[in-house]
Amino acid sequence: MSALLHVALKSALNRRGTLALVMLSIALATALLLGLERLRTDIRSSFSQSVSGTDLVVGARTSPVQLMLYAVFRVGGATNNIGMDSVRAIEAHRAVAWVVPLSLGDSHRGRPVLGTTPAYFERFAYGDQQKLALAQGRAFAGTLDGLYEAVIGAEVAQALGYGLGRKITLSHGSAEVLTAEHADKPFTVVGVLARTGTPVDRTVHISLQAIEAIHLDWVGGAPLPAAAGVKIAPEHARKFDLEPKEVTAALVGLKNRAAVFNVQRFVSGFEAEALLAVLPGVALDELWAVVGPGEQALLAISGLVAVVSLASLVAVVLAGLNERRRELAVLRAVGAGPRHVLWLLAAEGAMVTLAGALLGALAAALAVVLAGPWLQQQFGITLLPAAPTVAQWGLFGAVLAAGMLASLVPGWRAYRLSLADGLSPRT
Repeated sequence: MSALLHVALKSALNRRGTLALVMLSIALATALLLGLERLRTDIRSSFSQSVSGTDLVVGARTSPVQLMLYAVFRVGGATNNIGMDSVRAIEAHRAVAWVVPLSLGDSHRGRPVLGTTPAYFERFAYGDQQKLALAQGRAFAGTLDGLYEAVIGAEVAQALGYGLGRKITLSHGSAEVLTAEHADKPFTVVGVLARTGTPVDRTVHISLQAIEAIHLDWVGGAPLPAAAGVKIAPEHARKFDLEPKEVTAALVGLKNRAAVFNVQRFVSGFEAEALLAVLPGVALDELWAVVGPGEQALLAISGLVAVVSLASLVAVVLAGLNERRRELAVLRAVGAGPRHVLWLLAAEGAMVTLAGALLGALAAALAVVLAGPWLQQQFGITLLPAAPTVAQWGLFGAVLAAGMLASLVPGWRAYRLSLADGLSPRT
């Protein structure tokens, strides 16, 4: 067997130019397969960890997916708000450690505006319990003196070119349905958050009191006409009661996660209004089930690329088989049997496949190391060097098995050639 492998290696080296191109195509296909699998795994992990450290997300009664869409991903809108009295009642529950209210509905140049409290920057976490960090500046004060302060996400700062001290105005309504601008009450950027790879990056954060202040002279979602003579200047807004009466949703943290279902039942059975409390991880898994087929399509495309690469291996070996018929016949003449010829060609194909697959695996690992920081900075996708997953080992083994099976095709063709046919080939 060792002699057969030695002959196969020598034969492959003799045709190294052609086989090197085949090996490169297999390497690229393997790198694409393994790279997409790693990317798919890490994107799903980032998706499922868009919010962590939060035990429950509470909002008006609707579907869990819709609640997560607007409360976490800032997509769509709430059917109803929830009263602050209800939020305070949840906060007073003996098992609740903290509550962070969220108020949505406004936007800035297509980016969502989130009204919240300074506790948001301390309590909100993403990924593997990673806390929000400020790349520049500070969090808004959440007081009347700092009423018109804003903290922007990394994507907002990068895309719009904003920095500390920049004056911005907010628009009433979402990016899809704008009604008017709150141009009379500009905000000052006091902080820029570090990139997280979550919807936080494209969000403008202000205080709940600021949300109330910019809507003081609004009724029914529209500004009061100038003829009514009611126009509240920014500095006069501080004289009003700016404590919110209702919010869009709330993030809830518990003292002990074992009490999560108890608190969930408490919220679901709340008598004052119809509320819904969802476990973020469960709801995100449901949401991923909707968008997940896209990743399967990408994986299928990379699989097709691998099939094409292996087909090229078969085509190259078959194409060269006619030129090697005399060589194979000589081997037969010196004592090699048909099965030896079969295993010779199969071994050649297996070695090319193995070399290409190993080169592709190395390229995929190197890409993770080199491109990981860039992807984190540009798109917020965290790719960390790690041991291959079970799925990646499975794909690597599938490439090897498919390559070896493909190598049997030209081997079987050579197996059927007779000794006389090889010594006197037809032209």
